[in-house]
Amino acid sequence: MQEAELQAYRDKLKCSFGQIEECFEDYVQDALRNLTNRGVDQYLSGASLICMIGRGWEPVSIYLEEMPEMANRLGEPILEIISKSVWDMSRTPNGKAILPFMQCLPEASRRLGTLEQMRHFLDILFEMMDTTTTSVHGHHKTHSSQGFPVLLNHIPFLLNQLSLEGLKNWIEYGTRNYSNHPERQKDYFGLQSADSKAMLQRERHGTLYMDIERKLDMYLRSMWEDESYFVPYSQGFDELRKPVPYYDKLGIRIPDVYDDRNGVSGLDRYRVTIAHIAAHRRWTSAIIADNLSPFQRLAIEHLEDSRVEYLMMKEYPGLRKLLLALHPKPVEDDCDPEKESCIRHRLAMLSRAILDKDHGYKNEHILDFVERFHIALENGESGIKEMADLAVLFIARTRLQSDQSPHIRFENTEVDYRDDNRHMWKFIEQGDEEEAFEDHRDAKAEELEHEGLPPRHYPEWDYHTSTYKPDWVSLYESIHPSANASDIDEILEKHKVLAKQLKHILDLLKPQQFVRVRYQEEGSELDLDIAIRSLIDYKCGAQPDPRINMSHKHDGRDIAVMLLLDLSASLNDIPQGSAQSILQLSQEAVSLLAWTIEQLGDKYAIAGFHSDTRHNVRYYHLKGYSEQLDDRVKARLAAMDAGFSTRMGGAIRHASHYLEAQKADKKLMLILTDGEPSDIDVEDEKYLISDTKKAIDEISSRGMFSYCISLDKKADDYIQDIFGPGGYTVIDHVEKLPEKLPLLFTALTS
Repeated sequence: MQEAELQAYRDKLKCSFGQIEECFEDYVQDALRNLTNRGVDQYLSGASLICMIGRGWEPVSIYLEEMPEMANRLGEPILEIISKSVWDMSRTPNGKAILPFMQCLPEASRRLGTLEQMRHFLDILFEMMDTTTTSVHGHHKTHSSQGFPVLLNHIPFLLNQLSLEGLKNWIEYGTRNYSNHPERQKDYFGLQSADSKAMLQRERHGTLYMDIERKLDMYLRSMWEDESYFVPYSQGFDELRKPVPYYDKLGIRIPDVYDDRNGVSGLDRYRVTIAHIAAHRRWTSAIIADNLSPFQRLAIEHLEDSRVEYLMMKEYPGLRKLLLALHPKPVEDDCDPEKESCIRHRLAMLSRAILDKDHGYKNEHILDFVERFHIALENGESGIKEMADLAVLFIARTRLQSDQSPHIRFENTEVDYRDDNRHMWKFIEQGDEEEAFEDHRDAKAEELEHEGLPPRHYPEWDYHTSTYKPDWVSLYESIHPSANASDIDEILEKHKVLAKQLKHILDLLKPQQFVRVRYQEEGSELDLDIAIRSLIDYKCGAQPDPRINMSHKHDGRDIAVMLLLDLSASLNDIPQGSAQSILQLSQEAVSLLAWTIEQLGDKYAIAGFHSDTRHNVRYYHLKGYSEQLDDRVKARLAAMDAGFSTRMGGAIRHASHYLEAQKADKKLMLILTDGEPSDIDVEDEKYLISDTKKAIDEISSRGMFSYCISLDKKADDYIQDIFGPGGYTVIDHVEKLPEKLPLLFTALTS
């Protein structure tokens, strides 16, 4: 290295210890081999920070000597993490622990292996330090932790005996019991006390990954010809979700410890997990997830896991014994579909039955699909797409209403050597799927952007088979875009004469303040007529009526309304003899109706929908039940736009989800449409009509009423089939819609 270049690096190190000068060139050479240019700058900056703490040259020397290799192993963020940790420690009474802290880091980084594990390790140490740093009563002084330096001196030994979770548990026991006993604290963390050794023995279990790292690496490379890396993780730090193995571009993620189980050693458990993941890497390709329901994806994952295990057992038959020992064996009648969701239980049974020819199950669906699975593989139909078709069919054949229950049976269903299958799925970008229908579109993909909520899946009724197609429709909901709220104010001003006429009708519909409720045993006041009659009965020796009180209640309208608007492309048509499009007339009518309902004080919401195949039904919130007709709602109404098709059943089912949740005596869904249900991926005209009728029957069975206002002159051909006699009105003269819609509502709710 040129002297000028070396001097440039030396100028970046703000430290003047003579001991550093002697080795500085070696430090820099090591850093240049292991770090990026940015990493070298962080490295010298971190060393400068440690030099500033005033603890001599040794901590700086250890940092300069050890950190390049640590950063190469764990990632360059560790440079700043360690230097900042040392600086923070120097601001506490525990400055004397800095040197043993620096000395334990190289071995810790080798044993832990990843930046994530190292972060957990540092969190454990500093939590222990904070807990055992004691304050002096009556003073603002604090005493350093007596056990912290002792613990640091034993870290290399402890990490060779315990997993990171075990270390955490062992340390927490010591801090919990001895945080205020300095001498006993030192005995515990120095492994001198009996309970320290007992706790160590209790937490020392299983096979540590770091002890067999080389064996596993050779196993992956020789048996599976796979050059991937292992990235260990600890199972003791995720409070919300128990981590499971998986792989991504960074490597294969596996636990840092495995206990022996069911006669299978920890080493063999590692081998089974690695074999399963390696089999996926060899034989599984990703498929599109967008069109599949969560249940369908779960079933596909189970069958694909079974497929790769079948193939890996074919290649290495000795694995069968280990798989049978580790795969749970659910008892057939353990899950009660009357009380809980059994879908995971059924899939675990299917997975076990595929693996174990002596499974003993009698369920006809399990037996049928095990046979189908083996026939498919024997015939060479052994790709993930074939497994997906088989899984979707299994879900359709075995599905129960109780599968939707939140009480899901997990017991004896978790196959913990399997990965989480994230590698199996790919998701289409917004707009990709619709390119196949470019000729049918008259709006841009950007106009369909939603708020990022996941899709809601709804069934669809197939009148040919008289069955539901489960999770057939994907519905995306979002808040409708906004425009200029003053446009709606202009509409209301335009129709102010009609509004005055409506006002007289509304005054008649408005409830009285109170009505009397007589014949009450308990009430707000005495009902004199009944009280006198009871007194006469009493004097005559007859049994008096005790209901001598009365109370009052509001004679109020208790109505909740959902106004569902068809926003399909045909609304852009201009009726003959009209100067306005159907969309503009609908906008005026809805604005007047909203004003009308607002005057009555009824609960109401407004939503719109359109569709672009079953994969893309869009549902827009224009007004929620908790909102008033303010400028925000008016701005959404002003932005009403039309496009695409009219897949009505899914939208009705989704709207009923919100209507049903309202507390009201009467719940009414008003549907405003200008045409029959249709979509570009459906050729059978009766199909969506029958599904919409089924959706209407569903909400009726749940105590909600529906009424349709149709602007389609040909509606007589189909509308009665959907809504029944008396469940609809056809408005032939569309230009009268703003006048007729509020009057229809008042008639329906009077």
